[in-house]
Amino acid sequence: MRAMILDHPGNPLSLRGCPMPQPGVRQVQLQVLACAVCRTDLHVADGELPDPKLPLIIGHEIVGRVTRVGPGASLLAIGQRVGVPWLGWTCGECSYCVSGHENLCPKARFTGYTLDGGYAEFTVADERYCVPLPESYSDAEAAPLLCAGLIGYRSLARTGDAKRLGIYGFGAAAHIVAQVARYQGRSVFAFTRPGDHEAQQFAKALGVDWAGGSDERPPEELDAAIIFAPVGALVPAALAAVRPGGTVVCGGIHMSDIPSFRYDLLWGERTLCSIANLTRKDAAEFMAIAPKVPVHSTTQPFELEQANEALAHLRSGQLRGAAVIMVKDK
Repeated sequence: MRAMILDHPGNPLSLRGCPMPQPGVRQVQLQVLACAVCRTDLHVADGELPDPKLPLIIGHEIVGRVTRVGPGASLLAIGQRVGVPWLGWTCGECSYCVSGHENLCPKARFTGYTLDGGYAEFTVADERYCVPLPESYSDAEAAPLLCAGLIGYRSLARTGDAKRLGIYGFGAAAHIVAQVARYQGRSVFAFTRPGDHEAQQFAKALGVDWAGGSDERPPEELDAAIIFAPVGALVPAALAAVRPGGTVVCGGIHMSDIPSFRYDLLWGERTLCSIANLTRKDAAEFMAIAPKVPVHSTTQPFELEQANEALAHLRSGQLRGAAVIMVKDK
């Protein structure tokens, strides 16, 4: 099969042939139909996340169709379409797993990082961690839901009942979260790169109540904020925009260093927290609510051999919505 391979972080991916992966115990083999491009892919490719499996096939927002089942696999049928997210395996035995916090499992394995992912024509995945997909979504539409949607949904849940929600960094995750938040009756305030009027117009088209630069203060005090941009300097900015008792959620897996800030930005019982991965419960809840909103994902298609171009577009902030690699047999 063809795959885009990362040999060394910091180097471009290379297109080459490699053996077809065979399903092991409780695994299924999937023909990859589409794989969205996530900022985490960029962090892995650029060497900002430590100790990836090498060589590595990145990509963890996979839409695939089951082509083979391995020993002991009985949950999925050949021909069934499923999604494969970031969380690829957990031990099922540690205190985190048994208490419903499998996202914190110290032995967890992750798709496109410690397990091969979806920038390829085929992949394998543990059937227990595959996600049933709503039939109303095409392959391209479903792919961004598998991380931008799932991590965004978990981030949104951590804001509790916040009515006035700020979102910093209006990319793939934010454009999905904004739709869910509006469906839930919240007011949404979108923060983009300063001067990025195109992104602000994109946010307004999705129905946000206000859109401006991350260097601006919103017209109202926020109850909570989610930061998707990997910029540590946004933490004190978000804390300053949130009311006492409010929450700031860091929704990314990597962020530049957070600068020092005055204690009074945290005082007033403001909460600052991060989001670590996702659980299968998150996936089930989000896939149930997405068609009801209904969530619409804005996508830009790329072919498999254009994966480096897709990553470059994401790195430079040129995307509106999500890049999706559409995989075809050749």
